Amino acid sequence: MYDIIFYNCVDLLESIANTVGMTYEEVNVWVFCIIWPIVFLILVVIVVCQYVKIRKNSK
Repeated sequence: MYDIIFYNCVDLLESIANTVGMTYEEVNVWVFCIIWPIVFLILVVIVVCQYVKIRKNSK
């Protein structure tokens, strides 16, 4: 099961790499070292803002 998911993800990254004219390694760096941390930080900010709004409205 895990190997199927892994190889499907690798195929997806290879397809993206071929589409944008990059190598698999370059796409991998963009996704996991640049895009994912940015998305994670945005989500953390959203969660904190929502927490503050909920605390403020519950008082």
